[in-house]
Amino acid sequence: MDIVVTGRHTQIKQKFRDVVESKMNRVTAIAPDAQRVQVVLTHEGNPRQADSAKRVELTVIAGKTVVRAEASSADEFSAFDMALDKLTLRLRRTRDRRKDHRRGLERLPMPMDMPLEKPQESVVEPEEQNSAQQDAMASDLGPGQSVEVQVGDTPIVIRRKLHIAEPMSIDEALYEMELIGHDFFLFVNKETNRPSVVYRRHGWSYGVFEIDTPEHMAEAKK
Repeated sequence: MDIVVTGRHTQIKQKFRDVVESKMNRVTAIAPDAQRVQVVLTHEGNPRQADSAKRVELTVIAGKTVVRAEASSADEFSAFDMALDKLTLRLRRTRDRRKDHRRGLERLPMPMDMPLEKPQESVVEPEEQNSAQQDAMASDLGPGQSVEVQVGDTPIVIRRKLHIAEPMSIDEALYEMELIGHDFFLFVNKETNRPSVVYRRHGWSYGVFEIDTPEHMAEAKK
């Protein structure tokens, strides 16, 4: 299993790398098919956020399955331990779900913790934004590629990303949403073939949005 450790606004110390590698057996014990683990350590320079100055994001890639977790603390080691606890919990749920499917059972997703932010793949630099904004938003992206564009002189940033996914059921979409720790998940409903979004409401309550066009609905009625 490949272990990739990177830092944002901070240098990665060898001691932190050693701790990460020494504890990755917790991941392989639960997910022996894991191919890659990405560890991102971010330092927040604002002194008012000293208690959460270090944020660790963990991403495990096992085939088509992606599981994420993150945590913040005053130091990188405690942040890593907390993120690893969340990650192993989600990996166990993934393993249990696979067992249930082999038995022909369906399991509803369990509520998880906080929404996560995915690492930024590509960012448009500020000095290029005014001239390249329209081109960036209109250009074709490859699978997994993304672009961020700031709107003029405002603090508004628009992020565009292309995600390729096979159609799935609502239950599968809810499960994928919980795996990545988000409050919503965009997918194609295999029953209706419509772009759809599942989202968390309150407690055990979930919602689904489906999108269609009048032209497509008219064609379907013919």
